[in-house]
Amino acid sequence: MIPDEYLQTFVVECKELLEHMEEALLIVEQAEQDPEIINAIFRAAHTIKGSAGMFGLDPVVEFTHAAESVLDRVRSGELTMNALLAALFIEAHDHLKELIGHVAEGSHPTETTHNQGKTLIDRLEAYLSESQAELPEDSAKHSEMPALHAANVEREHSDAIVGTDLWHLSLRFGPDVFRNGMDPFSFVRCLASLGSIEELVTVIDAIPPAAQMDPESCYLGFEISFNSAADKLAIDNIFNFVRSDCFIRILPPRSKASEYQRLIQELPEQEMRLGEILVKCGTLTPEELDNILRLQSQYGDDPQRPIGEVLVEQQLVSPPVVEAALAKQKQVKDNKKSEASLIRVDAEKLDELINLVGELIIAGAGTNLIARRAGMAELIESTATLSRLVEDVRDSALALRMVQIGATFNRFTRVVRDVSKELGKDIDLVISGGDTELDKTVVEKIGDPLTHLVRNSMDHGIEAAELRLARGKPAKGTLKLNAYHDAGSIVIEVSDDGGGLNKEKILSKAVERGLVAEGAVLSDKDIYNLIFEAGFSTADTVSNLSGRGVGMDVVKRNIQALRGSVDLDSVEGRGSTIRIRLPLTLAIIDGFMVGVGNAAYVIPLDMVVECVELSAWDSGEGGQYLNLRGEVLPYRRLREHFGVTGGPARHENIVVVRYGEHKAGLVVDKLMGEFQTVIKPLGKLFRSEKSIGGFTILGSGEVALIVDVPGLMGQIEYERAAGEIVSFPRSGVGMQW
Repeated sequence: MIPDEYLQTFVVECKELLEHMEEALLIVEQAEQDPEIINAIFRAAHTIKGSAGMFGLDPVVEFTHAAESVLDRVRSGELTMNALLAALFIEAHDHLKELIGHVAEGSHPTETTHNQGKTLIDRLEAYLSESQAELPEDSAKHSEMPALHAANVEREHSDAIVGTDLWHLSLRFGPDVFRNGMDPFSFVRCLASLGSIEELVTVIDAIPPAAQMDPESCYLGFEISFNSAADKLAIDNIFNFVRSDCFIRILPPRSKASEYQRLIQELPEQEMRLGEILVKCGTLTPEELDNILRLQSQYGDDPQRPIGEVLVEQQLVSPPVVEAALAKQKQVKDNKKSEASLIRVDAEKLDELINLVGELIIAGAGTNLIARRAGMAELIESTATLSRLVEDVRDSALALRMVQIGATFNRFTRVVRDVSKELGKDIDLVISGGDTELDKTVVEKIGDPLTHLVRNSMDHGIEAAELRLARGKPAKGTLKLNAYHDAGSIVIEVSDDGGGLNKEKILSKAVERGLVAEGAVLSDKDIYNLIFEAGFSTADTVSNLSGRGVGMDVVKRNIQALRGSVDLDSVEGRGSTIRIRLPLTLAIIDGFMVGVGNAAYVIPLDMVVECVELSAWDSGEGGQYLNLRGEVLPYRRLREHFGVTGGPARHENIVVVRYGEHKAGLVVDKLMGEFQTVIKPLGKLFRSEKSIGGFTILGSGEVALIVDVPGLMGQIEYERAAGEIVSFPRSGVGMQW
């Protein structure tokens, strides 16, 4: 019985590997023939197969083995990874993802899934049979020639040749060889019928500690230098009975250096000296290595005379192979360093840590308040130091939750590929700002809204190629995903170079559905925002992707649930941009505390621009806006907005806040300074309150409400539209919101 925690780790790692595999396949599909990318795809498949074998997941092993075999031929140059083969591997990736999903759920693959897998295996194995059947056209004419000539393959003159007349065999026998009744060394002895073994190194790196060793499992491998006049097919046929369970690489005499470089990359992940790597890959014999070490000792292990340089000078190993071996050393060290610096942490434990830090902040604020009331200088200084340390702990704890949005963006490469094919459109995805970080919880919840926006842009936004050409645009459309930080928020943009929004059509539909009164005059932004109304759609036809008016209103609700906002800009004929603005974190923020009457309110510090005294500035019509150094600034009294009883203070202050492109002033009685704020959610009773984003507990034990600046501005804008207050202009330009 496999422990659940081990199986869960296997599933998590497989999902990560499949994500990397999908990214690589999408790159390869665009005719990017990079050997490193091919190797990355192979390593992902090989790792999944090996891990699945340990857990006895035979369907996963069987399917991955077929894919791995084809990938091995691609790596060796026997097959070309064209767009057609890449598309097949994307289908294989999807099937493998489905199999891993069944493992995660603890269910067995359905008959439909089994049949799909069998069909894909047949399609993959067709490539294997074709590649094996490829022989030179005149091979029959020269069957009487020595077999050594048949082993020669066409080589690029630009690629260095490793100067050895020996074959090199790299063998890693599978763990089930013994169980299948096979003797690994019998295959080695069989080689003697075709030639002589000049050098044999037994590889025992896979042997586990004695307590973990399975007597029925095979852990052996061999590196063999082989002298033979036979061709590659004859040598390869010796291993026919164990091919499905073993890793076998055969390099002919005088192979390209690139083939040895590839073999070096495939060596087991372990720290080895340069000489050991070169011996294992067959480019250096142990005797030659001993001679070189003695020669190097004459230089007193001078770091200016490394062994690689001596090997090249003595013309024993070609420079590209030495460079590959050095790269392998660096790769192993980097991987070990990376593994040592990373640790998986349960998300629930991380959430618990954040909650404890929040309670620590509240307790620290209480201690600080007691110290100030007691008037003890030493205690005040001590609590100030404690507050700084708590702030550092807070920042470190929150940093653990911060993840880059690039991983979320990269998933849309596949979405764009599939949807563009379904629509018959050629669309290019451009990603920028992928290294922008935000809270893990926000990342998890923004995926679905982004998916809908991307699909909507591709379906409704970007035109068909014929129409684009008629409008003087490139046939290929462009969809952009961008992210950046702005004023304590993260902004995510989804933009396209399509046809944009038709204002007249949107307004006509809105009037038809009774959303807007006949003859009403709305700003462009108000008209565009009508598409976020429930059930609103301007599509003439309903497709599998969109057209039913379901989705954009859900997108807006989901974003608002994250204390965010969504905005839309469009230019007809040129494209549209949907801008999502979200808080960086949902847990702990720096706040600015203000007082109104006997109540305390907290404004997110990142949104505070400045504080000024109200009496120092001339106010305009009805006291609803003022002239702040030549800038028209609307403002609102929090006392009136929240219905606080009592008269205003003698000297009122204005806290100038900014959210995106908008500025406004909030009139308060007192300015109480910065305050670390632990955001507590409001109960269901207060969900309809748009201008309050939560509450926090002060050091005194009292409760302070957190002002939701975006919600407050939206509420004021709604009241303006209803004619209750004067219109709010955009900061500095006098335009209506």
